[in-house]
Amino acid sequence: MIYQFRPATLEDAQAINDIYNDAIETTNATFDTVAKPLSFRDQWLAVRQANHPVLVAEEESGGPVVGWASLNSYDARDAYRRTAEISIYVDGEARGKGLGRELMDAIIAAGKATELRTVIARITVDNEASIRLHENAGFQSVGILRGVGEKFGQLLDVCIMQRTLTDG
Repeated sequence: MIYQFRPATLEDAQAINDIYNDAIETTNATFDTVAKPLSFRDQWLAVRQANHPVLVAEEESGGPVVGWASLNSYDARDAYRRTAEISIYVDGEARGKGLGRELMDAIIAAGKATELRTVIARITVDNEASIRLHENAGFQSVGILRGVGEKFGQLLDVCIMQRTLTDG
């Protein structure tokens, strides 16, 4: 499948929110446990800064959004301004077809075009596919937080992964 990638717009809020809410309900990819209202996603998109891009993937230009990726503020304190946390979400029917890797490559390229230096990922240790995806994209594991999340009645460990985007 050949996907088209473009910066997200406010018109993409519903599709982004639907994909994310599905992940809330069916996966450990997010530690949110309650679906987000569309107003949340509208606001989230409206306040994005240049160094925190959001990209959407379409199966064809102008087609439905089947995935999205973002670089998000890691921490509001100024010393972290060049560090972002990555998020990648793919529609359930599009998973396992290589879209995650293509979104990863696209959002990393977008991050390199900004002032960002470091990208952090937080991934449940049982999400082997996501860990492999990040490893293949140059992320390295820098630690594990034990039992820090609880979802679907399970305590979850989180692998912290990191990638440097620049040499400086």
